[in-house]
Amino acid sequence: MVEIHRMYRASFGEAASLVEGVAEGDATHADVVGDHLAMLSVSLHAHHEFEDEHLWDTLEGRAPACTGHVERMKEQHAAMLVHLKALDAALPAWRASGRATDAAGVLAALGGVNSSLAVHLPDEETNIVPVMETVLTQKEVDAASVHGRKATPKGKTWAQLGAILAAQPDGGAAWQHEHLPAPFRLVWRLVGKRSYEQNRAELVGDARP
Repeated sequence: MVEIHRMYRASFGEAASLVEGVAEGDATHADVVGDHLAMLSVSLHAHHEFEDEHLWDTLEGRAPACTGHVERMKEQHAAMLVHLKALDAALPAWRASGRATDAAGVLAALGGVNSSLAVHLPDEETNIVPVMETVLTQKEVDAASVHGRKATPKGKTWAQLGAILAAQPDGGAAWQHEHLPAPFRLVWRLVGKRSYEQNRAELVGDARP
C-alpha cells in the first residue's frame, strides 16, 4: 500500500504544475493532461472503494482496537471524495477549452485532493498498514492490487504502471521484481516504457512529431 501511496503523492503533487503548463486555449494539450488526471482520479476512487467495501469491516472484526482508526479513515475518505468529485466535474470543460477560467476549478479541486492526501496517507500508513500486515492473509492483500488493475481505464496500463514505478525510490526495480512476472517485465522494457515516456512528453508539452 505504501508503494501505491507514493504514486498518489507524486502524481497528484505534480498535477497543478501540469495544468498550469498548458498554454491559454490549447485544448489539445489540456485534453492530454485532463485525460491523465481523470486516470488518477479513477485510480484513487477505486483504491478507496476497495478499502471501504472490503477492508474496514475486516479490520474491525479482527482487530477491534483499530476501530477508532477505521472510523477516522472513513471520515477522511468522505472528505476526499468531495474534492475528487469536484475534479471529475471540472475536467470536461477545461479539456474542451484549455482556458484558464476553466482550469480554475480543476486547480481548486486538486488543491483539496492534495490537502486531504497530506492528512490521510501518513495516518493510514502509521495506524492501518501495520494492522493489515498482522491480520490479513496474502490473498486478501493481493486482492487490492487485482481490484486496482481491473479499474485501470482501457489503454492506460502503461501510463499507470510507469507512474507507480517512477514514484519508487529506486525507480521501481524492486517493485517490478516483487509484483510483475518476468514476461510482463520484458514487455514493459520493450513496449511499455516507451509508451509511458511518450505520454510523459505529451503531458509536459515536449512531444516530438
